[in-house]
Amino acid sequence: MERLNRQRGLRNRNPLNIRRSADLWQGLAERQPDPEFFTFRSMAYGYRAAFIVLRTYWHKYGLRTVREIVRRWAPPDDGNDTEEYVRRVCVLTGFAPDRPLNPYRAEDMGPLVAAMSRVECGVPPVMGEIKEGWSLYMGTD
Repeated sequence: MERLNRQRGLRNRNPLNIRRSADLWQGLAERQPDPEFFTFRSMAYGYRAAFIVLRTYWHKYGLRTVREIVRRWAPPDDGNDTEEYVRRVCVLTGFAPDRPLNPYRAEDMGPLVAAMSRVECGVPPVMGEIKEGWSLYMGTD
């Protein structure tokens, strides 16, 4: 199953494997062939959506640290090894698990999303795509 989700994140250009919902994301692909996860037109739009979800976590749920974010993103109830996910993100970012992050700081969110993408997809992300996603994100309300 983990391998399937990794392939999905790349195939769907949805590097954090955002599940389908009623949200009408900017940059969605015309066809949505995956019944569980969104498909985006480009990785940049997939990253944009990830930045917005994490901003929502910050504002709506008060989730500000790697530990808090990952516990919601990949909860143990869904069969995830949440603590291992937290550990891997912290190793990749150099962030302490309880360090507060700011969803409006590229220095916080770029490394966080890059690390989460690496955990989700199993390959190093293309930083240019993350930067493009950040630019799309910062151009939104």
